[in-house]
Amino acid sequence: MLIASVTDFRNDLKSYLDKVTKSYETLIINRGKENGIVVMSLDEYNSLMATNHELSSRMNEKRLDSAIKKLSDGETFSQNLIEN
Repeated sequence: MLIASVTDFRNDLKSYLDKVTKSYETLIINRGKENGIVVMSLDEYNSLMATNHELSSRMNEKRLDSAIKKLSDGETFSQNLIEN
């Protein structure tokens, strides 16, 4: 996680944005007494939103827990794809 002041962020905007997008770093912009700001890559944001959606209902959460348990218990299978 990176932390920068508004001034530092403004002075080196491109460098900070490159770090966020290339290394999936999260940047916290400290605004003093004001609320801080979080900057993250679009991929990271989309991943968080997908996880939030998957865990948004109890049914989805149970299905994920079941799949994780099967995987950890070695209850997996492989299947060949049908080729046309």
